[in-house]
Amino acid sequence: MADFSRPGSLYGAVDLGARKQALEAQARREATGPQAASSASVVDVNEETFTTDVIDRSMTVPVILDLWSPRAPGSAQLSPVLEKVVGELGGRAVLAKVNVDASPQIAQALRVQAVPTVLAIFQGQAVTGFQQVLPEQEVHRWLDELMGAVEQFYQANPGARPPAEPGEPEAPAGPPADPDLVAAEEAINDGDLDAAAAAYERLLARSPGDEDAKMGLAGVGLIKRTAEVDPADVQRRLQDPADLDAQLLAADLEMLSGSVDQAFDRVIGVVKRTSGDDKEKARRHLLGLFEALPADDPSLVKARRALASALF
Repeated sequence: MADFSRPGSLYGAVDLGARKQALEAQARREATGPQAASSASVVDVNEETFTTDVIDRSMTVPVILDLWSPRAPGSAQLSPVLEKVVGELGGRAVLAKVNVDASPQIAQALRVQAVPTVLAIFQGQAVTGFQQVLPEQEVHRWLDELMGAVEQFYQANPGARPPAEPGEPEAPAGPPADPDLVAAEEAINDGDLDAAAAAYERLLARSPGDEDAKMGLAGVGLIKRTAEVDPADVQRRLQDPADLDAQLLAADLEMLSGSVDQAFDRVIGVVKRTSGDDKEKARRHLLGLFEALPADDPSLVKARRALASALF
């Protein structure tokens, strides 16, 4: 069954450039070799400590919330991976572990439907997450995307960046952001997706090849298409193989939940089994999803090959 869980992502919308930064982070990690897990904070959280250990701490660092149960075999598989991967960040994120059996009110408040569930909390809000057991490489990629999104947030909101600890090097200053890119991010933060789309379009009119603007506009389109969609209704509609729109909405929801490969595979499957106008509609939809990722994203490279095979 498809997983359409979708806690809100950074800026209240799908992150618009984190995968690009994730690729860069992965390249750095591969260049330096695996690092031993550091003593990054890992804390057990209950209903009494949730506000202090999760909400308050998330105002300065992202808090990775591991909602687990001793009854769930998947939790026993995923929790050690989370501890290792978060530990490698050297304190730039916190892992907070919640036993949902002992703290059911937390699970209810977060609308957790299954365990294990992982949520990233930043600035007091759930910004991204997943609800399945992922291999370590995928957890790395998800976390790299999150940290890239956090850095983007601080670049757009420099006053929100916490001061560096004594002896900790300052983050290197990047080139100034394009005013329209900043305007788009601020509009997304304010929930004004139309203004965000207009800002991205202005930037693309000046710089048609700007990758950040392309990804941003595609991400805003994803949010607008699914804003009023009930994931449960889409799940029911998928029982009808002829419901093309349900398949495309399902792919949109999978993209928003971080299941990029699953979304691509779904639409490529539609392309394979349809013809005429339906085939062309699915192809165009997939190309729109491609715009949400950097050109060298491994998922995109693989999906382009699969699409070519499906078409020819």
